[in-house]
Amino acid sequence: MTPEPPLPDDIWERFVQDTERSIRETAPKEPSARARMVTERLRLEDEKRQKEAGSRKWRKRAAPPQPDGWRTGPAWQEMNGRAARKRRILGGIGVVAAAAVTVFIVNPGMVVSWLPGGSHKKTAEPLPAETARPTGAPGAASGAPTLSRPFAGSPAEQYADGAAGIVVPEAASVGTLSKEQVASALTATKDFLVAANLDPVTIRGGRPDAAIALVDPQQSDVLGEMNTALGKPDRNHDPLQFFSRFDPNEVKTVGDVVKTRGRMTFKEDQDGSVAVHADYTFVYPLTKKADGSREVERTIVRRVVDTEVLDPARFQVTSGKLTLTSSNMNIANSKCGVHDGFLHPLFGSEDRQQTDATGSPSDPYDRSRELESGGDDRCGTATRT
Repeated sequence: MTPEPPLPDDIWERFVQDTERSIRETAPKEPSARARMVTERLRLEDEKRQKEAGSRKWRKRAAPPQPDGWRTGPAWQEMNGRAARKRRILGGIGVVAAAAVTVFIVNPGMVVSWLPGGSHKKTAEPLPAETARPTGAPGAASGAPTLSRPFAGSPAEQYADGAAGIVVPEAASVGTLSKEQVASALTATKDFLVAANLDPVTIRGGRPDAAIALVDPQQSDVLGEMNTALGKPDRNHDPLQFFSRFDPNEVKTVGDVVKTRGRMTFKEDQDGSVAVHADYTFVYPLTKKADGSREVERTIVRRVVDTEVLDPARFQVTSGKLTLTSSNMNIANSKCGVHDGFLHPLFGSEDRQQTDATGSPSDPYDRSRELESGGDDRCGTATRT
């Protein structure tokens, strides 16, 4: 969860100044010497009248006790104290109201979300790391995405932030590889996923050199496919097969957080090497590049990547590099039939009506099902984003 923006410094300073001035103006003031003299003289006169009235009780029925007059000291001080406290409360309400108005001007969406029916709720606790395949799809989430809360209404609000969601399992020796070699393979796989799906350069449509550098140079066919797809993307050479990229002239990410959820496992391969299986879902919050755009949509990319680290003592490989054995993906909320090397999020119902999506509807947050390999079912209809 991204936290709500604090009040600007100038507004906070004005709040402090107004509060101090209100306290000074409403604090009880010590009566002047003249006021004390008048009060004392009136008190003595009242005592004298009461004594005289007491000596004539048999002649005149005493009147019911009356409250102290407005001129007498104790009653005036008590009344003034009540008035001062009341002014302080009203003054505080006025300052708070002024601050609320200022917040509304700075961020109206945040204030509206606090109202009944708004989307401002305490963010749910983050989910623990995924260690096994879930048994079903996550439940529905209330709310709608905003610039201040781009993951509202999505299960991704409970996902980890970025690379923190890619948890590397504890390494162990496998086949002919030591624990340290397996740990290196797991770390390299995570680094590849981060560089290919979370690196700001990659997300903003740049060349993912950091990810490419992790692939073993001995895999000339894979590197050739990557370079061709990045240089001249088309239907048969698609860089989205490996990388998550958006057209910087069309959209921009909302904030710096991409939500991540998934798991990584490893096992011994048939030739004594270590095979790493990574299955992760990445959720990207986006808005249009146009100035003043406030509409927020999400694109969800699920990737299943299999890598392998071979024993350099037995195979011709480059130490510390990965061998990619497969790469599969599923994309939700991106225009179909566009093969320019970028993801193109759909904004609003009008965009969705124009897409030529095919295939059965599916929930992109449902990680309980296997991601089928092969085929071209990337343009199915997402039941939610």
